[in-house]
Amino acid sequence: MTSPQEGQILQLDEISLYVEDHGDGVPVLLLHGWPDSARLWRHQVPFLTANGFRVITPDMRGFGRSQRPADVAAYRLRNAVADVTAVLDRLGLDRAHVVGHDWGAAVAWLTAMLSPDRVRTLTVISVPHPLAAPTLRQYEMAWYQLFFQFAGVAEATIQHDDWAWLRTFSRGDGDLEQAIADLSRPGALTASLNWYRANLAPRMPGPAPALPPVLAPTLGIWSTGDHYLDGERMANSGSLTGGPWRYEEIPGASHWVPLDAPDRLNELLLSRLRLRSLLAEHEQDVVGERVARVIEQQLDHAADRAASIFSLIYLAISISGHTNARPFGIKVAFP
Repeated sequence: MTSPQEGQILQLDEISLYVEDHGDGVPVLLLHGWPDSARLWRHQVPFLTANGFRVITPDMRGFGRSQRPADVAAYRLRNAVADVTAVLDRLGLDRAHVVGHDWGAAVAWLTAMLSPDRVRTLTVISVPHPLAAPTLRQYEMAWYQLFFQFAGVAEATIQHDDWAWLRTFSRGDGDLEQAIADLSRPGALTASLNWYRANLAPRMPGPAPALPPVLAPTLGIWSTGDHYLDGERMANSGSLTGGPWRYEEIPGASHWVPLDAPDRLNELLLSRLRLRSLLAEHEQDVVGERVARVIEQQLDHAADRAASIFSLIYLAISISGHTNARPFGIKVAFP
């Protein structure tokens, strides 16, 4: 494990990534987006490690302290998915709970589709399913994605007059000064914009790509203060998933939910990750996915999740009809 102040550079097959690895327990992989770094998760890392999870936070390719390839094509999402599985391999992990925000959410969605055996649960913040139907509101909000396609012009505009464009665009939200420091490194701004150029450049119309279903239990989170992504698309993403789906809306928070609403996000993560880790560890005792769905449906409406867990397990066992389950064999640790 790395110390809370220091990370390590992992040399993967084609790229080197800066990765922090904290705590012990069931692994949770946190993936950031633009224009951030692993520092985005500074309120989640100590909380999750204190509650018994191992938390891994990479700087995604092109961001922060990670390598910045020059080729635009290097930033295609499939390459970022390969980074995720390579990090898990290097750390000796078969699977992890995967949480993503912004571009990290897009990578998380595709990781759950293309490498489903590596994803225990999926939590996506702000960015909907890749095949979610576009809305007029989203077209209006996404103007900046077209602006970013103008190589050279976009970079010059964003940096001009002490980053005045970025200060206006961010509305004072997010990790602005840290982002400016990170993007001021040689080649960093272009590398970050290459995510948009590699994946969102205008293309001729055609059929939607055929994507595998998302089977992992999925939590979609959107915040009402998001000025860049339309919440309707996230709310509708459940119809495109093949596994258990839950949608949560956080009022008042900006696009940067991990910074603006850390307590609410931590609560949502802990309730989801604890339950799923418990069921995975004792799947023979509580008879798998059918029970998990029953418990989860009840937890969505439970005022006190921790206090109600044992009664919910009993309820699920009785519904499933499995009389050989051993609920008292389950170890539950609460703070």
